[in-house]
Amino acid sequence: MPRYAALIYEARSNEGTGTPEDWAKTMAEYTDFGDTAGAAGVIGGGEALQPTSSATTVQVKGGAKGGEVVTTDGPFAETKEVLGGFYLLDCADLDEALRWAAQIPGAWHGKVEVRPVIDFSQM
Repeated sequence: MPRYAALIYEARSNEGTGTPEDWAKTMAEYTDFGDTAGAAGVIGGGEALQPTSSATTVQVKGGAKGGEVVTTDGPFAETKEVLGGFYLLDCADLDEALRWAAQIPGAWHGKVEVRPVIDFSQM
């Protein structure tokens, strides 16, 4: 069965904001989605991510293994939206994956990018 990554984005301006009540409501929405999609056998994995302020970006200079390793605090790029988490969805096809992605709370408050995962076992 094909697997799809559902990448959950939110506005950078919303990252880490909100009241405890807002957070509780959001978590309840994600719990409901997880229960429903999990019972349907759709969720193949997923995680929430810490805020972009906790990110470290790694770059190897020289374009080859063994080059100088440079690390930078923060995300790779300054953007209007940030990746907040992801699900791996096991679906029959893209249409089914899109139907499930529309039920992810992040699609209501931000955007969810759905992208097919490469199945290397088929190569």
